[in-house]
Amino acid sequence: MFKKYVFLLKEEFTGYDFSKFQKDLLAGITVAAVALPLALAFGVSSGANAAAGLITAVIAGLVIGSLSGGFYQISGPTGAMAAILMSIAATQGMQGVLLATFLAGILLLLAGILRLGTLTSFIPAPVITGFTSGIAIIIALGQVDNLFGVHSEGANVIEKLSSYHTLGFPVNIASFLMGFVVIVGMILYPKKWAAKVPSSLLAIILTTVVMLLFKLPIATVGKIPQTLISSDRLMINAFNLSALKEVMVPAISIALLGMVESLLCGASAGRMANKPLDSNQELVAQGIGNLVLPFFGGIPATAAIARTSVAIKSGAQTRLAGIIHAFVLFLSMIVFAPIMSNIPMPALAGVLIVTAWRMNEWSTIKTLVANKYWSGILLFELTMVCTVIFDLSIAIVIGIIGGCIFFVVKSAAITISVETIDWQRMNLPETKKLENWTVVYISGPLFFMSAEKLKNKLAQLNHKDGLIFSMRGVPSIDLTAKAVFEEFQEKAESRGQTIIYTSLQPEVEKQLQHLWKKEGTEQHQTVAHALSALHEQYT
Repeated sequence: MFKKYVFLLKEEFTGYDFSKFQKDLLAGITVAAVALPLALAFGVSSGANAAAGLITAVIAGLVIGSLSGGFYQISGPTGAMAAILMSIAATQGMQGVLLATFLAGILLLLAGILRLGTLTSFIPAPVITGFTSGIAIIIALGQVDNLFGVHSEGANVIEKLSSYHTLGFPVNIASFLMGFVVIVGMILYPKKWAAKVPSSLLAIILTTVVMLLFKLPIATVGKIPQTLISSDRLMINAFNLSALKEVMVPAISIALLGMVESLLCGASAGRMANKPLDSNQELVAQGIGNLVLPFFGGIPATAAIARTSVAIKSGAQTRLAGIIHAFVLFLSMIVFAPIMSNIPMPALAGVLIVTAWRMNEWSTIKTLVANKYWSGILLFELTMVCTVIFDLSIAIVIGIIGGCIFFVVKSAAITISVETIDWQRMNLPETKKLENWTVVYISGPLFFMSAEKLKNKLAQLNHKDGLIFSMRGVPSIDLTAKAVFEEFQEKAESRGQTIIYTSLQPEVEKQLQHLWKKEGTEQHQTVAHALSALHEQYT
């Protein structure tokens, strides 16, 4: 794996010159402008603080960016991860979040070493769309406190919303108006302006200026430290057996989400950059990054499609763009920390709510509904609801199981068509001795779920003198369906009925070949061959 990584670097930096460096520099600065407000917002929404979000973006940009499986991958805190961390922070505290991050890093590193980078291909697309929408709902609902200036209690979104019944809902008008203006402003912000100044960054700057000028009674981000090593970081004494047991399940969820989000981002970005992602190297990078982050006070990081796409569109040439973006964020901490501490929380809430809306894969959802892919729609809705009510790992497992069930049910829908012999189409004169013969066309896999339908259909053909089975459309047959043919064959033999099998796939032929030995049974290459042989026999 190390040799492959070295090869990636050699290929990436071959012919590197000052012109390419300028492009990397511009791309890095542009990505930093997009990443800054998101890092602050996701740090707060995760249950940690804005400083944790910034530290994560800087360390992830340096460590993961340097080791990434694709030069275009930009990693940092994400909304999807914040949705998971919210409940962990509420129940286990910040040390629980940091410990879970460390364990997730180990799991991701092992996944990369064991070359499990292709596992995400086994997750159905509607399941991915469903948990993305579920996470978007969690992010948006998680900002109710910051948007309205109210207070809630609970370990998850459902509990927080329920707590308003007892705690009340005294809305801070100034807070709500500021958040509302940010949401409307970001939605109406012209796309051509966004290419130069991101709407989220402009919203943060303007609302911070308003806070500094008017000292409004609105909650702010609070102190931003001018260091990468937070006082609230993972301590060695946190490593004890009971603590590890408590965070193991959340760690698996973090690792699973980190894997899915990073590899899906890489797959999409790889097409944009025309450079495929080395998925296993990416998992190693994500693993090492998340192993390191807790010791600085950072939260889990993954590759983020928003920042990655900005890097590509801004002309990033190498992984230096991601590293430069991290340095720019670090400089902003050093220089602007006193100002950033005045960023109003409702402004961050507005940014997150708009980000949550844009997270949804609207084109995929529209395609599912427009084309009436009912199984896909059900999978999407099932996963979305489970993500909100339970957590990501449970939602994905339920989604995959649901996908398998839908596939099995759909596979059971075989078609059996019974047709009379068309002698004109065969260019043969009609033979009266074959009037009571029929051709049975079967299509679809024959297994235990379709066996009953096959048995019932065959029972309706007992009165025929002979049957020609055309089974070109049958890719496989299991023991249950095989037993149906065997039973039908025995009864056909007792009543003097002739059975001919045609157009068998190799695997099906192998399973049924013992039937050719029975009296009154034949096998032919095609229906045409069988009819020609019958015509010669009976004329």
